[in-house]
Amino acid sequence: MNVQALGNTRFGLSEGILWDDRLEALWWTDIHAATLWQFHPGSGVERSWHLPERLGCFALTAQTGVLLLGLEQGLARFDSASGQLTQLVPVAANQPAHRVNDGRCDRAGNFVFGTLNEGGADKTAGFYRYTRDGDLQRLSLPGVAISNSICFSPDGGTMYFCDSPAKRIMACDYDEVSGRTGNIRVFVDLSRGQADPDGAIVDAEGCLWSAEWGGSRVVRYSPHGQPLREIALPTGQITCLALGGPALDTLYVTSASAGMDDAARAADRNAGAVFRIDGAGVRGLPECRFG
Repeated sequence: MNVQALGNTRFGLSEGILWDDRLEALWWTDIHAATLWQFHPGSGVERSWHLPERLGCFALTAQTGVLLLGLEQGLARFDSASGQLTQLVPVAANQPAHRVNDGRCDRAGNFVFGTLNEGGADKTAGFYRYTRDGDLQRLSLPGVAISNSICFSPDGGTMYFCDSPAKRIMACDYDEVSGRTGNIRVFVDLSRGQADPDGAIVDAEGCLWSAEWGGSRVVRYSPHGQPLREIALPTGQITCLALGGPALDTLYVTSASAGMDDAARAADRNAGAVFRIDGAGVRGLPECRFG
């Protein structure tokens, strides 16, 4: 198995990485820099777009090259070819300390995302769903301080999510038609360790891969929450991951240098890198598209 950084660029808070099977490209966000990035592994061509607000998460859409953006205070449509940005709906307008954070489409093409509370550790942020019909719903899930780990089982009937500081990945029954949730339960408990769960994906076998902030690794769990394997990364703050490439068998991982002082960054030259891992031995699922 080979782990290598993609280029020499280091990001403050790279997150939300997705594989676009139509463009054969990676997308990710550098949140605090309010920048969307695209990289074509085949050609090595890299592009970026600066946005008017921080970009917490995003989704592919039915239109190639058009993304649904989770900007800090609302959702927007972005056409990467023309650069046109169209505001769609505000989020948590009465909670100015909240911003959009993690998000992903469910198997039916609705965009499910969460917010985080930048005003403190109070669990007043939450989880939302923007339907294919353009309705914004708040999901009936417990309040959180920092939403993360949003992903879905292959059949769409289970949703995974977390409040990162609580150090537990949760699971619940999920109805992709109505957005109803139930049977909330602990999927993985990390409370005995130092790391926090961050971004997560589900592979073709229904196993969940979790990026660990402060853990220098990604971990694969069975559908029953049993750890199956871990892959060490040469930096500490691991944020998100995606399975991509033509066969969906190349693992890509984002990381962050946010919160590190100059000495820490000098000691950790890989902080903020995007990594490519070959030989993981698993395949992913095509990323679901909004609409």
